[in-house]
Amino acid sequence: MRQIQSSNPAFNSKAFKSATQSAAAEGSMTIAGTVNKTILLTLLVLASASYTWLNPSTTLMWVGIIGGLIAALVTSFKPNLSPISAPVYALLEGMALGGISLFISQSFGGGSIVFQAVASTIGVLFAMLFLYRTGIIKVNKKLRSGIMAATGGIALMYIINMVMGFFGGSFLSLQNTSWIMIGINLVIVGVAAFNLLLDFDFIERGAKSGAPKYMEWFGAFGLMVTLVWLYLELLKLFARLQSRD
Repeated sequence: MRQIQSSNPAFNSKAFKSATQSAAAEGSMTIAGTVNKTILLTLLVLASASYTWLNPSTTLMWVGIIGGLIAALVTSFKPNLSPISAPVYALLEGMALGGISLFISQSFGGGSIVFQAVASTIGVLFAMLFLYRTGIIKVNKKLRSGIMAATGGIALMYIINMVMGFFGGSFLSLQNTSWIMIGINLVIVGVAAFNLLLDFDFIERGAKSGAPKYMEWFGAFGLMVTLVWLYLELLKLFARLQSRD
């Protein structure tokens, strides 16, 4: 099987390599199956996010944040559990997103920025899918390496910001509405968008490699992780722009 790489931490070549060994007995992963499961996970996210939005609860939001992180780690390290853990992740992540979206909308200009972030996320998803399917942007080794390096740099920046937060400082705070911060926000949105290309490529390679059927859930989960990241960064971007008006 060819080496499969993605900067998405949910996707790694070892997961597909080990999974392929049992594919013959379970049936193989398909792109169509992964798309269907991605739609299902999206609906679960929207359902739980809507509930938290309509029934505001800080407790539910934090349950979603912490529980979603645990479910994501379980899914990442145990792909064979993804038929169960991926839907659980979607429900918990929706709870978190509903609470976060409500808080930001109340603090930065109402629900319009949430609608803008959702619409923009959908738009970016289909734009990157078009670029990928038409071959306008080809996913090659050089592109993968560049996106993975950029994603790693952003992850390091998140960690530094989190550590600074323990000491009362946070350069990524939403209160930072400088044009420099907005520029950084735009760069992060761009990197998240390009990660979608790697995810599409990774799922396609996984299907071609004959990975087992449960890997459709794993592939859908990994794509959902990127979409959640993209949505949150777009939401923060629109909040900062709204604050400057």
